[in-house]
Amino acid sequence: MLTIKIKALITALFLLSAALFSLSVQAQMAGKNVILIHGLKPAQLMRETVTAQEIISEGEAGWSEFWGQYGDDRLDWSSRSRLDADTAQRAYDKVIGWARSGFCDNGCVLVTHSTGDLVARYVLDQQDIWTSAAGYEPLNILAVFDFAGAGGGSELASLALDVAGNSNLLTAAAHAALNAWLGFEITPQNLGVLSDLRPAVARQTATAPGAVPHLRFVGGGSQYLGLTGPFLPGTDDGVVALHSACGASSSDGIDSCVSYRKLNGKQTSTDGPDALWYNYYPVLMGDDTHHSGAIDHQTGVTLSYVNADLDVGVSVSLDTETSTSGWWLWKSTWYTVAGSEDYSMSEVLFNAVN
Repeated sequence: MLTIKIKALITALFLLSAALFSLSVQAQMAGKNVILIHGLKPAQLMRETVTAQEIISEGEAGWSEFWGQYGDDRLDWSSRSRLDADTAQRAYDKVIGWARSGFCDNGCVLVTHSTGDLVARYVLDQQDIWTSAAGYEPLNILAVFDFAGAGGGSELASLALDVAGNSNLLTAAAHAALNAWLGFEITPQNLGVLSDLRPAVARQTATAPGAVPHLRFVGGGSQYLGLTGPFLPGTDDGVVALHSACGASSSDGIDSCVSYRKLNGKQTSTDGPDALWYNYYPVLMGDDTHHSGAIDHQTGVTLSYVNADLDVGVSVSLDTETSTSGWWLWKSTWYTVAGSEDYSMSEVLFNAVN
């Protein structure tokens, strides 16, 4: 009887292992492991401490609408931490764990949202040093998919530092915008990673040209009743201006990731960046896609594109269409992604890879 029970237990464990392995395979994107790096968690700034379990559970919750089902692992971090403090230690522990296990031997793709873009850039800048010192090969990171990327910082972070603890009639509009974004009254004691998110700081962090391509997915939709827009230069998604989301090499106000096509796909002259950071490639643009909508289930937006076909170790191929309206001198041409209004921005990208 004992032998039978042991055999049954072994069989059950085998089936459980097979099921977990199957889930892991299904979670991959184009056969590559996906690592998720979330953005700012404003609620964490309000607390005196953020526990390790809260960092994990809230990191997981941030991807629940779409990417959570496809992530093979995550780098979770606390918004109360400065980038080069606890966040760096968490990143180091993850990188060494992945290097030790061979997690990225077949190639990994990083998927980031918002401030996760800045965290990823810091990790890529440091990982060769970390792995070499620990006696491992560097991680084989094929590409970074940045949604609403804040790697170039957000002027809202600078605003927060400027007005924290200073409330009067002159700063009322700023406080209203920050309250709408963060959900609480900012003070000098709860700035956390906002100090690193200022454009002047973010644009000096891990800026050496890297071999890993960054694919950018951006929006120009409004959030927070439009209260934050006046404090962000050019077009923004409610939290991040396009200069940051597109990967522009300067923080000038721009209205598209390129100077020849608007966010809605209309081919015309517009304010684009003078230059992009090295190895940065705008892919999808949505004029009504807002900051959280880039990774959530926001649909109903006809997406345009900049780079429709890319091969960065994983291949991205968008199903595009061209349409025209008007006649002769008043004729306009639109370059969009076919059927994109029926899907979220993240779904469009995922379907283009798989």
